[in-house]
Amino acid sequence: MVDVVASTLVLIHVVLGSVAIVLISARRKPSTAIAWMLTIIFIPYIGAIAFFLVGFSRLPESRRRKQREVNALVLERTDGLDLVSHRDEWPEWLASMVRLNENLGALPMVGGNSAELIDDYDGSITAMIADIDSATEYVHVEFFILTLDATTSPFFDALERATGRGVRVRVLSDHVASLMYPPRKATLARLEAMGAEWHAMLPLRPFRGQWQRPDLRNHRKIVVVDGRVGFTGSQNLIDASYNKKKNVKRGLHWHEVMVRLEGPAVRELNAVFVTDWYSETDELLPLDTTPVSLGSDPALLDAQVLPSGPSFDSDNNLKLYSALIHNANKQVSITSPYFVPDESITLAIITAAARGLVVELFVSEIGDQALVYHAQRSYYEELLRAGVRIYLYKAPTVLHSKHFTIDDEVAIVGSSNMDIRSFSLNMEVSVLVHGEAFVSSLRAIENSYRENSRELTLDEWVARPLGAKVRDSLARLTSSLQ
Repeated sequence: MVDVVASTLVLIHVVLGSVAIVLISARRKPSTAIAWMLTIIFIPYIGAIAFFLVGFSRLPESRRRKQREVNALVLERTDGLDLVSHRDEWPEWLASMVRLNENLGALPMVGGNSAELIDDYDGSITAMIADIDSATEYVHVEFFILTLDATTSPFFDALERATGRGVRVRVLSDHVASLMYPPRKATLARLEAMGAEWHAMLPLRPFRGQWQRPDLRNHRKIVVVDGRVGFTGSQNLIDASYNKKKNVKRGLHWHEVMVRLEGPAVRELNAVFVTDWYSETDELLPLDTTPVSLGSDPALLDAQVLPSGPSFDSDNNLKLYSALIHNANKQVSITSPYFVPDESITLAIITAAARGLVVELFVSEIGDQALVYHAQRSYYEELLRAGVRIYLYKAPTVLHSKHFTIDDEVAIVGSSNMDIRSFSLNMEVSVLVHGEAFVSSLRAIENSYRENSRELTLDEWVARPLGAKVRDSLARLTSSLQ
């Protein structure tokens, strides 16, 4: 009897392994496929269950179809939407980057914009409230984490004032994140009481037919007011401590960067919201098709909104980020709280340093997610040996900003980390901006990071304890299980 059971288990393991080989190898990077195969071989049954639960990184076909529908509408909607303000000032390589992103994400580079960086946590909330209080038609709000607490209560007050004036307020927040950051019931009750329309993004409700890979999440942060003003960046709508007792006990608080946009780029940011609203409600809101006006102010900027995620057929931001780093001629400065790059990004960064460019990475000295924190640290040695300068932002602040600058003219600010999750699994949104004044402002923020950081040296890093090296290496292995 024991022999029969053992033989049956072995047979099941062989069958699972054979099926997994076919499924895993399809459209996956070799490193990812190998990591999954080793997991299934060395952790029988559990590894197979994990793969069938989280091994598929694409959203259901219905959601991807809706993305394609909106893409088609965006690309055909308005003559002149591809007008830019300073085409003759672009670096030679930028046009191909703009075309790359338009082909992948459907949104063009547009001119006639102003962009203001806000790197003050409470200040960004205050700025959003001021614009919401000027709304006359609609306010669109989309956050990965959206929670009613003492810090965000004035934002909810502004939404309530807007609905009181007859303004349509539509709100999206991630379903899983809303469960992880209470008080969910109080937050939703407040939105309902004021008359706002709220829907969960990527809900996990299998009994209602709402199911996809559980860790595919919508990580975007968007506020749009009347199609006139828009905000995006790294900041969630929650207290800077994220309302966790362990964070408060450690004194942890988050540092963010948001960008406030005015001009034609706002309608592109709103198109991302419209797509997500359509995905969750089956209601396709109208897209702005009014004529585009660039304005005559020479300070106006060219900007391109960069949507990405598993609703698209390829890793939009991964391809763009890698190409931008390869095209840099002088300097690459990266800020990412969760830095777990894939092979192409790692190679691009190391190659840039080898070409003699100034390459720097700003990360937090401490981490709020142990596994990601240790996986991130596993990359430091090869970067330091290549000549990349790494700055560790001093505790107890968690540097949660997500941006990078290329030379003196191009920058990206948004919700996307420089990690495998943001490249392949999360729905993200960022903005590519061309303009020396804007990049100079972002460099000033990077300089403030440098002043509040300590530079990591290779000698210090290789001398760290053996236990830390083991934890870092083991965590790096898990990062390929995507």
